[in-house]
Amino acid sequence: MRYKKAMDFLFIIIVLIMSVVVHEVSHGYAALSLGDPTAKYQGRLTLNPISHLDPVGSLLVPLLGYLLGGFVVGWAKPVPFNPYNLRNQRWGEAYVAAAGPISNIILAIAFGLLLRLVGPASPIAGPVSFVVLVNITLAIFNLVPIPPLDGSKILFGILPKFAAKFRYALESYGLILVFIFIAFLWQILIPVIRSLFLIIAGTGEFDTI
Repeated sequence: MRYKKAMDFLFIIIVLIMSVVVHEVSHGYAALSLGDPTAKYQGRLTLNPISHLDPVGSLLVPLLGYLLGGFVVGWAKPVPFNPYNLRNQRWGEAYVAAAGPISNIILAIAFGLLLRLVGPASPIAGPVSFVVLVNITLAIFNLVPIPPLDGSKILFGILPKFAAKFRYALESYGLILVFIFIAFLWQILIPVIRSLFLIIAGTGEFDTI
């Protein structure tokens, strides 16, 4: 039993890490497409997970989520970019921020199509379903408008410039607010994740993954 749990957690970590790596690399390529090569020069446009791992977000937080029986979420080291290099100063930062969640939705759709192809009775249906679930969860979690999550960058990229003062104040407590959200408010996202999973995966086996 302990061996099975260890292997389950190892699989969860592998799927999570690769998903957050794709997420972060997408930020970097979005910034590069708008004229900012910062991520490229710092060697972050790579799928090598070693370049992206964050000890807290990639290991500790997923472990706590797994042990507490909740959803396993996490993050990698943010890919750096310089907003002043972006050609589109008005919407560029929001575009770069949105690229991460969009990449996870694309992965979820791709594996959802695979799941529909192989069918729910296939031996790989469980692992494929989990990949779908992880990527939907990452996308929705990162769209929460709390710094340093992508949702906050999208929100403040849309809001007028005078909101910058509020943004800087909020960013000072961002990580604390993220942990508070995970601990006390995570449940409000479950119906959204469940609905998207049903739409993308075409199955209601959400609670058995």
